[in-house]
Amino acid sequence: MAAPEAINPPAQGGLVGRPFSVNETINIAQKRAIARAAADLCSDGEPIIINGGTTTYQMVHFLTSKRVSVFTNSFAIAEYLIHNSRNPVVIPGGTVYREQNVILSPFGGVVASHFYAKRMFIGCQGIGAHGLMEADPMVVQSELGLIGQADELIVLADSSKFMGRSSLILCGLDRIAAVITDSGIRDEDRQMLETAGVRLIVADTTAQADRQSAVA
Repeated sequence: MAAPEAINPPAQGGLVGRPFSVNETINIAQKRAIARAAADLCSDGEPIIINGGTTTYQMVHFLTSKRVSVFTNSFAIAEYLIHNSRNPVVIPGGTVYREQNVILSPFGGVVASHFYAKRMFIGCQGIGAHGLMEADPMVVQSELGLIGQADELIVLADSSKFMGRSSLILCGLDRIAAVITDSGIRDEDRQMLETAGVRLIVADTTAQADRQSAVA
C-alpha cells in the first residue's frame, strides 16, 4: 500500500505578493508602454536578463523581431519567446512557483553565474530613497545573484510603485542605471532619481493607447 505522503504530497509554499494573473491586469497600458521603451534599449546581438514580473513580461511582445539572447527566471517569458521568436532562451534550474510564474532555487544558480548580460531588466514591489524593494526573501536572493551578472540594471516600474513599500531592500539607487516609468510620476520622485544620478525614462502611454485603438 502506498504511503500517504505519496498519495497526498505536501502543498508547495507560495511567495509573498499578489499572483501573476492578478498583477497582470493592473495598470496594463502603462506596463505595455514601459515595456516597449525597455525593448527599445535592446540591440541585436546583445545578451540580456529579464527578471520575472508582469511589467517585464510585456517586453516579450516587442522582442520577437529582435535577435537577443535572453536569460530569464520567468516561466511565462521563456514560454512566449520559445513559441514566438528565434531568440536563444536560457532559464535557471529550480522550482516553478505557479502563482508568480517564476523559477527560483534556494541553492543559487550555476547557470546564472556563467551568463553575462549587457543589461538586466527588473520590476519591483516598490522604489524609494532607500532603493529597490521586494516582498519575498526568495525573490531577493534570486535577484541578487542575477544583478551581479549584468553591466546595467534597468528598473521597469509604473508610477504607483514609487508609493509601494516593503521591509526588504534589494539594492540601493546607486546600483540602478535607469528607471522606466509613466507620466504619472510625481515631481518629488523625479527629483529623488535625479539626485541619485539615475537616468529617468518616461514612457509615452498615449502613443501606446493609440496603437491599441488602431489594432482594435
